[in-house]
Amino acid sequence: MRLTFRLRSATASLLIALGLCAPAFAAAPPTQPQDGPGGVGDKAATIVKRGIGTANSSTYAFYRSGTAPAEGRPVAVFLHAWGATNPRAYGGWIDHLARNGWLVLFPRFQELNKSRPSEATEKAGILLKSALDALAADPDAKPDTKRMTLIGHLAGAPLAANLAAGAQTQGLPAPKLLYVIMPGGIAHDAKSRGIPLGDLSGISGDTLLVAVTGDKDARAADLAARRILREATAVAPERKLLVRALSDDHGFPAMTATLSSPAGIDAAYDGTAITIAPEPKDAKPAPFKWSPDVTLSGEQSTLVQQINNARADALDYLGYWRTFDMAASGAFAGKDANKLKADSSFSDMGRWADGWPVKRLGVEVPKLAPPAPVAAPAAVAPTTAAARGASGKGRQAQPRAADRR
Repeated sequence: MRLTFRLRSATASLLIALGLCAPAFAAAPPTQPQDGPGGVGDKAATIVKRGIGTANSSTYAFYRSGTAPAEGRPVAVFLHAWGATNPRAYGGWIDHLARNGWLVLFPRFQELNKSRPSEATEKAGILLKSALDALAADPDAKPDTKRMTLIGHLAGAPLAANLAAGAQTQGLPAPKLLYVIMPGGIAHDAKSRGIPLGDLSGISGDTLLVAVTGDKDARAADLAARRILREATAVAPERKLLVRALSDDHGFPAMTATLSSPAGIDAAYDGTAITIAPEPKDAKPAPFKWSPDVTLSGEQSTLVQQINNARADALDYLGYWRTFDMAASGAFAGKDANKLKADSSFSDMGRWADGWPVKRLGVEVPKLAPPAPVAAPAAVAPTTAAARGASGKGRQAQPRAADRR
């Protein structure tokens, strides 16, 4: 009897121990490829890290040291989430791009606790134009503005869409690829927090538009992605792509497609270690009046903490970096979204160490209804002012709250 009890206890203890150690025996995720889309690139290269502009109006530039190719470097403009102003948070992606020959520009369009979202588009446009002008004659940086792309994460997504739409009026090159990932931070009216989304009909019809969402906290990002895709009316449906990253916990560590998952810190890209010229001594600060939208909400603060703690993993280099690389190559070659969708390698996420396939990306060329026309105010028969006020006619419907993120 005692022997049986001891055997059962030993078996239970062994099972518990195995359970606690389970992650050690779980399949490892796929590793980053050495080259090609999503690949490491030139690991031996030295990356130049520059600050352009002044302390309150600056853009970080990153590129491989040495003379640029004769045609110049393709340009990736990285527009950060609201509150994530340090390129360190996206250092993994920036490093990947720079080591693969890109010139990466990171406009710091937000001063924490000072900037208003409504002013971000104008400031980002000014910073980007200034940075491109400053680097145009630099033989090492040498931006090829005919191969320009915009990457926007969270609130950076509507900002990227606004810049693409207003490129001509702002004297900026039109991007060949607009890549918006986990889009959010869109203001639902003039008084709410967020980036006001402009008239996206100005986005060039030659642009390839890719929107990426994840399956965690998906509803708001999905609505924002579809809105950007829908309102870019000059871009043909076959030049639009909606990509869905799927979480996968088959092995350890698991891949989780959250709103913060496109971030991946790399301390080598800490903006505080990059020298930026101070403001001129005679410069007068712009008048400032505090309002609630210059500070981060509780939800925004939590999200920024998650972004600043994120680590790059297989979801990044096989899901986000790889699809961007392939989309950029396709856009530069004049391919449409159907060509990308038909390429089975575009959605392939590799295999866990035990051979089990990682969940593939969901890829679709979305069927989007055109934007609803604005109804003309209904005619009101002559009547008393009191009767007209009671009728309630002529009031404009408010945008849905779901469009806020």
